[in-house]
Amino acid sequence: MSYRLFEGKEHASIYQKYRFVPPEEVKDLILQYLDKKRDGRPLGLAVDLGCGTGQISRLLAPHFQDLVGLDISEGQLEEARAVQGYPNITYRLGAAEELPFADSSVDLLTAASAAHWFQPQRFLAEAQRVLRPRGCMALLGFDDNHLRLQSRDCGDRLTRIYREVREVLLPYTSGQVSVANNKLQELFGAIPFPDKHRVDSIQVRCGVSVRALLGFIESWSMFQTYSRTQPAAAQLLLHNTRTRFLEEIGAESADTEMEIHMEYFCILASKPQ
Repeated sequence: MSYRLFEGKEHASIYQKYRFVPPEEVKDLILQYLDKKRDGRPLGLAVDLGCGTGQISRLLAPHFQDLVGLDISEGQLEEARAVQGYPNITYRLGAAEELPFADSSVDLLTAASAAHWFQPQRFLAEAQRVLRPRGCMALLGFDDNHLRLQSRDCGDRLTRIYREVREVLLPYTSGQVSVANNKLQELFGAIPFPDKHRVDSIQVRCGVSVRALLGFIESWSMFQTYSRTQPAAAQLLLHNTRTRFLEEIGAESADTEMEIHMEYFCILASKPQ
């Protein structure tokens, strides 16, 4: 990974606290795919690339003998290690383009909202090297273009506020974020394995407080860039967005919950025998 946008200690703390954990539906999809490929053998090693603060590492760890979370940010890894997890998880400093694993040693390579930061050809060459025969890749994320908010009869207005925040931050957005919003189409096409497919619309609904949604926005790389260049304006954006959300909902507390509708995608691929 050649992009270093998530390394500050405060940013890592926000990331750990407010980033959405991938849903059970996505986890089950990955495990079902693996089950078809493993021919009854136990699942040994999984590697979570761009693991950040370890959300999907902890989700998958119970299903493997060992799981390694790999990230280029020591700040993110410190946050991951501070969370009570599973004894079979190890967090290590490292990049998706230079994997510290032996040839044909990995059962699963996964990346959650991270693969758009990878250098595709170098990452795919390493994936081909380290995966076992019939080992799998699972690259997942969510489509922010389809995120919707709901509370009573004001869902459209809440969603519009959210999208207006994205518009403000658009000039500070890395081109790699558009790769994620395009659901990794080019990376999918470049995967060299014949056995590959994508699931493009995994619908998820859950509750989210105004406070948590603002924290999620604050965790974005584009917000962090905006905050570094215009710190007062960035804080004002958060304050005004909080006020607008609460006015629409008719509430005073930022702990008031809305319903959030998200659309996840998942790319699955298996190395040939």
